[in-house]
Amino acid sequence: MEKKSRHYKVYEKAIKNWPEDERPREKLFKLGEHKLSNTELLAILLRSGIKGESAIDLARRIIQKFKTFRNMSHTNLNDWKEFKGLGQAKIAQIKAAIEIGRRFREEEIKEKPPQIKSSCDVVEIMMPRMRDLKKEVFKILLLNSKNRILDIVEITQGTVNQANPIIREIFEKSLQSYASSIICVHNHPSGDPKPSKEDEEFTKSLTKAGEILNIKVLDHIIIGDNKYYSFADEGKIR
Repeated sequence: MEKKSRHYKVYEKAIKNWPEDERPREKLFKLGEHKLSNTELLAILLRSGIKGESAIDLARRIIQKFKTFRNMSHTNLNDWKEFKGLGQAKIAQIKAAIEIGRRFREEEIKEKPPQIKSSCDVVEIMMPRMRDLKKEVFKILLLNSKNRILDIVEITQGTVNQANPIIREIFEKSLQSYASSIICVHNHPSGDPKPSKEDEEFTKSLTKAGEILNIKVLDHIIIGDNKYYSFADEGKIR
């Protein structure tokens, strides 16, 4: 007895040859970006695949290697070398898209300023932005009299090891924005938020300067890898 064999769907590698409703870009416009998988979103960023591999196949391999978009950020070119044919332009596109996502969160906060009630409120805002940075970055949250955020500013002069320049810039920014109080935040690229001796001394100098200028220093928070240290929570800022 002759059996009828079932024909399976076989798609050509190029996504343009797939059924239209299964292509990531078309699916995005039809259903919305929130309906796409991480692989599909990444495939749209890649736009095209490499020799013998569609954008979807390539995106799937990249996701398998890095696991999350967070892990893709702050990588260097050596981390991508196994993806033969993937040029620097596409790697730059991926990293830029991840950075846009981080900045979007900060812009949202500035548009609808939340009231800061505790260190947890600050960490929720700043942790996603600062935990993966490979260099030490210092930011200040400028607050009004109701503890709502006026602005989030990055300090460019010096580090906690060079206290005077950074303290001067902090209070210049605070006075320019008519801030009633401030919260300082910086990261430890090592991932360990435990304060150094320099962090301790800097915080003492910072609070003294705030008292002189009548700008309350509410906290100094150190961001690590999903961990943080709050000087206020530890009773070192009153």
